[in-house]
Amino acid sequence: MNTLRQWNPIREMQDLQSRVLSALQSSASLKNDESRESLTVAEWTPVVDITEDADEYVIKAELPEVKREDVKVTVENGQLTFSGERRIEKEETGRKYHRVERAYGSFLRSFQLPENADPEKVSADFKDGVLNIHLGKQEAVKPRQIEVKVD
Repeated sequence: MNTLRQWNPIREMQDLQSRVLSALQSSASLKNDESRESLTVAEWTPVVDITEDADEYVIKAELPEVKREDVKVTVENGQLTFSGERRIEKEETGRKYHRVERAYGSFLRSFQLPENADPEKVSADFKDGVLNIHLGKQEAVKPRQIEVKVD
């Protein structure tokens, strides 16, 4: 589960370390069976940018080659989630794949809503492989001044 928070380089390094170790383990298993060709499909998590201005938060996710109808955005119990699937191309007769580095399959990202976010003010648009989720902020409660009468 991810939350809207500042970028943390340590967390990024841990994610990178996990991916590298996973790739090395896959590579080691391929070396053990060099006589057999194998295509490995990587785990896929779309990358996001999260920005904020005075009126809203915007989550921008890169979803290349994903169809709009394959993307779902939900808000439930203080969680904003988007999910979907990038389908692998069907192997064509006469075409042999030598390397598949792009990842395919289902994905899911979840973010805890900030306290000042309004779950009723969520909208999303999808254009050129980029999903933009707009999350409006609640209007700040303005202090009310009360006149004190003196008798």
